[in-house]
Amino acid sequence: MKITYQGETGAYSEIAVYKFFGNKAKPTPCKDFRDVFESVKTNTAKNGVIPIENSIEGSVNQNYDNFLTYDLKVCGEIAIKLEHVLITNPQTNPKDITTIYSHPQALGQCRTYLEKHKWELTPTYDTAGSVKIIKEKQLLNTAAIASEKAADLYNMKIIARNISDNPANYTRFLVLAHQDAPPTGDDKTSIIFSAKHAPGTLYNVIGEFATRNINLTRIESRPTKTTAWQYNFYLDFEGYRTEKRCTDALQALEKHTTFIKVLGSYPRII
Repeated sequence: MKITYQGETGAYSEIAVYKFFGNKAKPTPCKDFRDVFESVKTNTAKNGVIPIENSIEGSVNQNYDNFLTYDLKVCGEIAIKLEHVLITNPQTNPKDITTIYSHPQALGQCRTYLEKHKWELTPTYDTAGSVKIIKEKQLLNTAAIASEKAADLYNMKIIARNISDNPANYTRFLVLAHQDAPPTGDDKTSIIFSAKHAPGTLYNVIGEFATRNINLTRIESRPTKTTAWQYNFYLDFEGYRTEKRCTDALQALEKHTTFIKVLGSYPRII
């Protein structure tokens, strides 16, 4: 079963693929998040797995925007604990390190550790990809932040462990598909909407869920990119989209919004 993800072999996204699909999965790396969406859209891959938020650094904004562009559904979620380590070539002397490579999110998640040193930080497209770069280029003055699995895969040396600012460092991933998941009785639904530009509109939107005893688990705003100072809201709530209380809430939102897109319902794990 071909499942796409952004990054290189050994990336946390690949770990998320195996956690959700098991050994039947054939993880296939992509250079960009958009490539993951495109592969599912064109049926090049059965599913895609993309990160959507981190417990330290927050949202992966590019993927929120991709959900507006692509008409795909969310059929599952995965939470992965990120255990960052500092990785070098086997010949590297830690005293010679001047530069750190990693994905911007990983650099942000290890900010406190990195600020103790005078290293230059170089963002890359992927955590595991940064390990691949320093190995292929034999950069002996450069280290990478990635997973222990990435160090093992590329036969590199780990010189520091547990370097995240917070040991409770988790990333939530979503599984892309053409259809969402069947109801399980313990589900979550994700939607995008744009609220009408009027006093109290967002308050009224939230009230439609509150009056029906529907718990909201996340709400995030992003610029529409079409009109200055106008925003789309990304909202997750507990319940399956076809449950009566959820259906009633979604129908009631129509009078408070100019646009609603249901991304899908899926088993809740968080």
